[in-house]
Amino acid sequence: MAIDNPLFQRVEDALNNIRPYLEADGGNVKILEIKNNVVTLELLGACGSCPMSTMTLKAGVEESIKRAVPEIMEVLAINVTSPDDPHAKMPFAS
Repeated sequence: MAIDNPLFQRVEDALNNIRPYLEADGGNVKILEIKNNVVTLELLGACGSCPMSTMTLKAGVEESIKRAVPEIMEVLAINVTSPDDPHAKMPFAS
């Protein structure tokens, strides 16, 4: 990720505001790219295999980023887990 992108620190700051909530469930996010006002993230930890990752990404992460950095048009993740994925795991589920 090119840290020299003028939006990088603003997006990172927005993510830092929601990281405690992600970390509470064993997850996190990492910025992979910001290009043409689209942020691409990698979901880390529990977020990468959670069936709720799509909702978390859109309702939590994307909303937080867009509120703080209105020029961002979309937030994508390279590893969103589908709710019907048989390998999906809820955080802290046995």
